[in-house]
Amino acid sequence: MESISRRDVLPVLTGAAMLAGPGRILGANDRVRLALCGVRGRGNDHLRNFSKVQNVEIAAICDVDENVAAKCLSNMERMNLPKPAVYGDVRKLLEQKNIDAISIATPNHWHTPIAIWACQAGKDVYVEKPCSHNLWEGGQLVKAAKKYDRIVQHGTQIRSARAIREAVQKLHEGELGEVYMARGNCFKWRDTIGHAAVEAPPAGVNYDLWTGPAPVRPFTKNRFHYNWHWNWAYGDGDLGNQGVHQIDMARWALGVGFPNKVSAVGGHFMFDDDQETPNTLNCAFEFNLPDGKRKMITFDVRHWMTNREAGIGTPELGARDRNGVGNIVYGSKGYLSTGDEDACTYKVWMGKDQEAQPSVHGGTEADHFRNFIECVVSRNKAELHAPIEEGHISAGLMHLANASYRLGRTIHFDPETQQAIGDSEANALLRDGPRGYRKPFEVPETV
Repeated sequence: MESISRRDVLPVLTGAAMLAGPGRILGANDRVRLALCGVRGRGNDHLRNFSKVQNVEIAAICDVDENVAAKCLSNMERMNLPKPAVYGDVRKLLEQKNIDAISIATPNHWHTPIAIWACQAGKDVYVEKPCSHNLWEGGQLVKAAKKYDRIVQHGTQIRSARAIREAVQKLHEGELGEVYMARGNCFKWRDTIGHAAVEAPPAGVNYDLWTGPAPVRPFTKNRFHYNWHWNWAYGDGDLGNQGVHQIDMARWALGVGFPNKVSAVGGHFMFDDDQETPNTLNCAFEFNLPDGKRKMITFDVRHWMTNREAGIGTPELGARDRNGVGNIVYGSKGYLSTGDEDACTYKVWMGKDQEAQPSVHGGTEADHFRNFIECVVSRNKAELHAPIEEGHISAGLMHLANASYRLGRTIHFDPETQQAIGDSEANALLRDGPRGYRKPFEVPETV
């Protein structure tokens, strides 16, 4: 594959050479021509879910790994889906005016750049969580979605689960009384990744393009497929990988936005390996509300031996394995717990005697992808279940907690300015993340 030059990328970053106008006007019976960007791992889930949505044509796929793209083509053939166009460079894909929307399931450090470029190119966007690799660039994506009038859905799919939407409605209607605290658990059995030797990138991989905005580092398997999650240059640890779902659920349940104070402590325990991010982390977020009341979110990442809480991680709440991933919401009259984002299940315990109510289940992951496509056709942003504005805030809480952990101190935060108060080091992390941007892949200052 060809190397990337500043001449090639700069028009994309400025939007000067690839704006496609407002996009094709779609009727209720028109097929939405969709492109999948990143088709390994979570990208396979995008393929499976979008293929279930009526009037969607997966018209193109894009991946910097030719081996992954070939496997995706094989999967599509097995599913009896039409053969799509194939791209190795997302810039070439975004030049195609017959593409209506894209989904992004790349490594985290590419989410915002591709999403902004797509907005500039007149495409609607489904972007996986977390939508950003630092707080500032998430804000830039929100601005781009508004400026270019794009439908942008965040991949926190629990917001489309029928049972969970019912649970949140009950919370907001006061069934549990005054709801004051929510807890998120990310308990996953994560074994050591060991140490990986430097080697040449696999044949068929455009490693320079894969690296994109991040600094160029020697290739190892622990900086590539999936294990990139545990490197600050590309991922955000399990708080950003899994935890964004549960942070989002906690915020939604409490009805809060950005916090006023964040503190996180933890570390990388047990294993001697290449992982840079913490595998055990305890986070606390405090919210000061206009009415003078306060609310709180606590969040735990645990990588190994742990307990179960409030039915989370049991078949009753839809668990499929030994992990314990979900939320607990506490009110003055009782508490409610949910399973993970795939379980679509909740249960309530009422009163001092903690009388258990029947568990409620309803919804599938495909509901979230369907909601996105329906809004692409209707152009009604108000019907999006996870608009990018909400995704930005939930990802922002994750960035704040990671910054607190890395700096070793509490961060006091102004929700209005989205800036740390009196803490230039924290603002630097929230602005450029843990590694800055490699030219010419900077997120534009003006979208």
